[in-house]
Amino acid sequence: MPDEAGVDVERNRPATGFLAAISNKRNEIRDKKKLNLIYRCVVGVVGAAVLVGGLVLIPYPGPGWLIVFAGLGILASEFEWAHRLLKFARGKYDLWMDWVKEQHWTVQALLGLLTCAVVLATLWLLGALGLVGGWVGIDWSWLQSPIL
Repeated sequence: MPDEAGVDVERNRPATGFLAAISNKRNEIRDKKKLNLIYRCVVGVVGAAVLVGGLVLIPYPGPGWLIVFAGLGILASEFEWAHRLLKFARGKYDLWMDWVKEQHWTVQALLGLLTCAVVLATLWLLGALGLVGGWVGIDWSWLQSPIL
């Protein structure tokens, strides 16, 4: 793995290949003040967008937490605070998952039901239940979102 100077620290020789080329290009960008600022802003915007998208997707089945960690990883590539937050969040996530695995099946089922309730509530608020109900001919008024 190349360090900032482009040296493969495991073999103590100049790094070659794709990672070295990326490291060298990043160093070139870092040397130019305006370009570095633009680069960091783009990384910040992209990382924040991925992070927010992941946070929205957490209660839904699928890769919500993976997307959160990907967003933090993008931000951590340029910002030290994001690197610290990523390490902290991964540690807390691992502790939470270990705790859940140790619980009785009834606690796990209760957590699953709570997750299901959050998903259904957000789908209802976003109008998805009324939309899908309309597709299959169910036009119950309580399926309609109160905010849309």
